[in-house]
Amino acid sequence: MDRRVFLKHAVTLGAGATAVAAGYPGNLFSAPAYPDLAAVMGGEPEPMFDRGIDAMGGMKRFVRPNQTVVIKPNIGWDTTPRRAANTNPRLIRHMVKHCLDAGAKKVYVFDHTADAWQKCYERSGIKQAVKDAGGTMVPGNSMRHYHKISVPRGRVLKHAEAHELFLEADVFINVPVLKNHIATRLTMGMKNLMGVVWDRGWWHRNDLHQCIADFTTFRIPDLTVIDAYRVLKVNGPMGVTDDDTVLMKALLMAKDPVAADTAACRMFGMDPSEINYMKQAQELGLGTMDLASLNIRKIRI
Repeated sequence: MDRRVFLKHAVTLGAGATAVAAGYPGNLFSAPAYPDLAAVMGGEPEPMFDRGIDAMGGMKRFVRPNQTVVIKPNIGWDTTPRRAANTNPRLIRHMVKHCLDAGAKKVYVFDHTADAWQKCYERSGIKQAVKDAGGTMVPGNSMRHYHKISVPRGRVLKHAEAHELFLEADVFINVPVLKNHIATRLTMGMKNLMGVVWDRGWWHRNDLHQCIADFTTFRIPDLTVIDAYRVLKVNGPMGVTDDDTVLMKALLMAKDPVAADTAACRMFGMDPSEINYMKQAQELGLGTMDLASLNIRKIRI
């Protein structure tokens, strides 16, 4: 898919997309009218994030002084940023800086990787990016850091072992990369939460899609930021060659994880109704797939 085709799909993000004013007209005392979703296209990771987070009310809307923040990228694979199997390290570096500038006491970054965690952290470029920004990288490979939780709203998944940082953080920001995936067709926000649990194999054996939706009920991310700068279109989740990717130069962010994933599906060129866990998440009341009902700020750089 080239960028012209991508932009055609991006237009379908929702008939409800509007330009959002700084506040409700005619009432100087109203709260700011933040969009439900920001879709930024055509720039590099850093300015796209800047424009998107400004539209959403700034990082200080999400991070307050002395809070602990966990940023959860996809770092699952021992490969380079050109392969687009992991979240873009430039985006993560910039987000860590934003959180610290907003007053965060500590910003942690981790993933329970599929490949050897040391190699994933190094080759993805994320370890160095986090260090440069002043954040703290934490391994996700030790079971002693995972604790059993109950998932009371789960239909299939009733219990899980979740990483203590995910459980304890004041602010949890989910930052997946949009890509093709052999098991679920796409990786987006909700599926990226599999990287905070210990036993993912159980999910694969027991209705993966429902488990993804179920787990999201435990803790909805405070913000979902979907990296679509370079997108793995085929042979996911790791890819085979750089030719499996397309440079889309896009980014999505929303508080509603279902809306974020729905917009990402549209951007990828796929019907969201074809992804079972999205419908199941909507049925659980986690958000909406009806983009036309949302206030969407579309930004081109």
